Amino acid sequence: MRPPESWSRARVTLGITLLTALVWIGLAALDKIGWAAGWGGFIPARLAPGVEGAGLVPVWLTPLSATLIHANWIHLGFNLLILVFCGRPTEAVVGPVGLGILYLFGAYAAAAAQYGMDPGSAVPMIGASGAISAVLGAYSILFGRNKVKVASPRLALWLNALWLMAAWIGLQLIVGITFANLAGGGLQVAIAAHIGGFGVGLLLANPLLLLRYRRA
Repeated sequence: MRPPESWSRARVTLGITLLTALVWIGLAALDKIGWAAGWGGFIPARLAPGVEGAGLVPVWLTPLSATLIHANWIHLGFNLLILVFCGRPTEAVVGPVGLGILYLFGAYAAAAAQYGMDPGSAVPMIGASGAISAVLGAYSILFGRNKVKVASPRLALWLNALWLMAAWIGLQLIVGITFANLAGGGLQVAIAAHIGGFGVGLLLANPLLLLRYRRA
C-alpha cells in the first residue's frame, strides 16, 4: 500500500502534534516541566491500594496526560517527527477515528506494559512515544514491504514490523543516551511502554481498516 501524499486527511495527527508542542512550549516557558512530570506523568506506584494522589491528575487519566509532557525539546521533537511521518499516511487509511483509537489505546497499553514491568516504580513515565508506538505499529502493517525472504508473506510482514520496532526502540535509546551525556543525567527509557504500544498498533491495524471501510 502506498502512503497518500495529501495532508488534508491528517487533521487528527496534526491536531495532536500541535497540542503536544504547545503544551511543552508553555511548560518550558514557565519552567514547570519537572512539576508537570510529577503532576501528570504515569507513576505505576500510584496504582497501589491506599496511595494518595491529592492535587495530581487522577491516576486513570495519567496515561493520556503523560503524552503531553516531554523532558526537553529533543525528546519532543523526535517523537513528533515520527508521529507526523507515520501518522499522516496511517490516518488517511484508517480515518481520523481510527487514528484517535490507535493513539488512545497505545497510550494505555504503554502504561499497562510499564506497570507490568515495574509496578512499584515511583518514577513518572512521560512522553508520547508509547502512544506513537501504536501508530508506528499500524504503519508497519499497513505500509510495510516484505523484504525478508521467507515462505509466508504474512510472516515476512510481521518480521519486518518487529525489525521496525527494534529500530524505534534503538533510536529512543540513542536519543536518551545523547541527552543524558549532554545534561549529565541518568538514562531512563521506558522500553516496555514502547513494546506495549507497538503491539497494540500491530493488532489494531487491520481491524480498524476493516471497520472504516465496512462503514463507508
